[in-house]
Amino acid sequence: MTSSPLEWTAEWISPAETADHASASERGAFVLSRHFELPEVPSSARLTATALGVYEAFVNGRRVGDIELAPGSTSYDETIYAQRYDVGAFLVEGANTLEIVLSDGWYRGRNSGVQRRDVWGGTTAALVQLDVVLSGGLALTIASDGSWTSRPSSIVRADLMTGQTTDLRVDLVDDVPQAAAVRVGQVSPPAPTFSPSPPVRRVEERRPAALRPLRPGVSILDTGQNLSGWLRLTELGPLGAETVLEFGEHLDANGDLSTSHLDLIPRQGPRLTFHQIDRVISDGRGTPFEPRHTVHGFQYVRITHPNRALSIDDLTVIVVHSDLERRGWFRCSAPELEKLHEAALWSFRSNIVDVPTDCPTRERSGWTGDYQVFAPVAAMLYDVDAFSRKWLQSVRDDQDPSGLPAAFSPDSLRIRHHPDNPIRILGGSAGWGDATVLVPWAVYSAYGDPDVLSESWASMRGWVEYALGLARTLRHPDRIARSEEPEPHEEFIWDGPFHFGEWLEPKKRRADGSLVDPVAENPVAAMSADRGEVGTGYLYLSTLTVSRAAAALGDDDAAHHYAELAMKIKTAWQKEFLREDGRTAEDSQGAYVRALTFGLVPEPLRSFSADRLAHLVHENDDRLGTGFLSSGLLLDALADNGHAETAYRLLQRHGTPSWLGMLDRRATTVWEDWDGIDENGDAHESLNHYSKGAVIRFLHQHVVGLRQAAGSVGWERFDVRPVLGGGLESAGFTYRAPGGEIVVDWALKSGVFTLDLTVPPGSTADVLLPDGSRSEHTAGTVRLDCLMTALPASAREQRP
Repeated sequence: MTSSPLEWTAEWISPAETADHASASERGAFVLSRHFELPEVPSSARLTATALGVYEAFVNGRRVGDIELAPGSTSYDETIYAQRYDVGAFLVEGANTLEIVLSDGWYRGRNSGVQRRDVWGGTTAALVQLDVVLSGGLALTIASDGSWTSRPSSIVRADLMTGQTTDLRVDLVDDVPQAAAVRVGQVSPPAPTFSPSPPVRRVEERRPAALRPLRPGVSILDTGQNLSGWLRLTELGPLGAETVLEFGEHLDANGDLSTSHLDLIPRQGPRLTFHQIDRVISDGRGTPFEPRHTVHGFQYVRITHPNRALSIDDLTVIVVHSDLERRGWFRCSAPELEKLHEAALWSFRSNIVDVPTDCPTRERSGWTGDYQVFAPVAAMLYDVDAFSRKWLQSVRDDQDPSGLPAAFSPDSLRIRHHPDNPIRILGGSAGWGDATVLVPWAVYSAYGDPDVLSESWASMRGWVEYALGLARTLRHPDRIARSEEPEPHEEFIWDGPFHFGEWLEPKKRRADGSLVDPVAENPVAAMSADRGEVGTGYLYLSTLTVSRAAAALGDDDAAHHYAELAMKIKTAWQKEFLREDGRTAEDSQGAYVRALTFGLVPEPLRSFSADRLAHLVHENDDRLGTGFLSSGLLLDALADNGHAETAYRLLQRHGTPSWLGMLDRRATTVWEDWDGIDENGDAHESLNHYSKGAVIRFLHQHVVGLRQAAGSVGWERFDVRPVLGGGLESAGFTYRAPGGEIVVDWALKSGVFTLDLTVPPGSTADVLLPDGSRSEHTAGTVRLDCLMTALPASAREQRP
């Protein structure tokens, strides 16, 4: 996946930092500098750099490259990536200066919801090498070593989570602090390699949607979109004027910024107040402010600008995330469904700042469960091949020898090094730890490159063997109470030590209308409940997937071994959790979604289980009852099993809980909680979480009807089978598959269904029209149609 370690003559250098600065609650950035002479303008020059922290490189005062937040987020004790830049045009004959602006970044700054600092180390450092070629082929190297100097920069506070303070007066010539010699060899990181993933960049500039006064000297900016990035401000006022920018995703009833819904309230200890604040002090010279050592999740900004006016023309919204190539575009005749798709898309965009995170605000952690849920959908939106493989490297770096992964990667808790940390069991939850298996498989399926399986093979097997070991050796107390001695099939029942379960299902209401939150009210009971049905279901899916991965890698023995294990797990699940009438033990919407989607229900009982799922939906006033793990699969499970009408009803439902209910309350991204903004307008939890946005899979696979064929990889074969419903008159999707562009568009007009299809070279499409007619198509463009009057009665019921 990555290149071999680079050849360096450079040494790791660290700022001349005082002990007081290193231990301060807020730390600024340093400038590391080297002055050098060149006898002539070089014919070529290449700068290679990396850091423990976040860095920017400057040559003769000019910023090098367009990469942001370099070198990116990794498990720094195992993997570090370097960046390479062409800087030949930056150098001149005579005196030159090379500078590195270095801040804490992910390495030493705040991480995760508890905002831990100094996670990977207490000393920042940089490794820099400039290789210059002069005329005649003479080569020179300027490398980081003891000859470099350091000084405090104008960035007097820099933290990726909490913000940046820049005092532009520091850069005034007479006020530049005295430089001191750098420290050499203070760190011992692994050898750097190059990242396989596209870097983080400024991917878009947007004009704010609105700027309105809140009170004298204070304004509220609305970007019009919840996003990840920062704000560029061009008018800073006179010398010494301070501007304060506070970022968030919600406004209260008075129209003021509100961030309290993102505060962390631990079971013990003080409340951890959430904030994202940038400050800038003007140099009086018209220098603009654009922070490059922090990043924010926000839609709104409270701007404090005393004693001066502020114009919307002074402000530019900068969208910042990994520069992935867009691959998929959805369209349909229902604007609200297009808006839902856009909200899910923006939630994903907001959470790809070098790693797939849960939210761009409170935690910003690469939770395994979140990406497990969304990775197959992400592959329909962007090219996530290299991005995913970079993240999977961190997953493997954090996985301990037993096979237990971290709950999120890169792991700021570093559970691999702290086996006594009780939090480590979170990484072993079903649906979360299974990302070690299901994400590599999703990437392989989408792009067809078996290398992703080879890279993760040991990790995939390690996880399954870890879970199998727990199934053999642990029994939930409820199961022990039922029978002191385990039944033979319980060898494959995975019910401990901990599973999140479905997680974040819609909360029930008391008679007075207040919400019931089982986790908050009795966390011990909620977190220790028997969730063996979920755990064993995922154990089956991951074991079966490992078998398929082994077959793809040509390991027939392993494929056979894990296929046999999968069948035993499936049989155990059926014996323990499935009744003869097709009902599951849990008898919840999520349970049936998993049972049907994973293939746990025997064929003769599938229709009964599907009917029960539909019944539970209807019994719940035609509302969903799913949470984190299965909401993205709910509509597909219904539509694939004879209940498309119910699926469409849920898709187009308003109120709470529903996807369109979020949009009704002005959401521009998908919420973490179904009650993200309640009926009083108060916010709860993150308002920018992509996991529930996985519902747009239904828009792709059923509304449009486009899905990869079973057994195909890299889109060599795909199906086009639109499922009509919801009053839709048209829908379409354009997907840039590995082999070329797939275009599907259908329209329903005057009783005629028309489908236009483009198949790329090397692919084959199997088309099933609503009238039941079927055809196969290879490379090219074709138009197909059928009369709606020819539909069987069951299909006509879905007709708009």
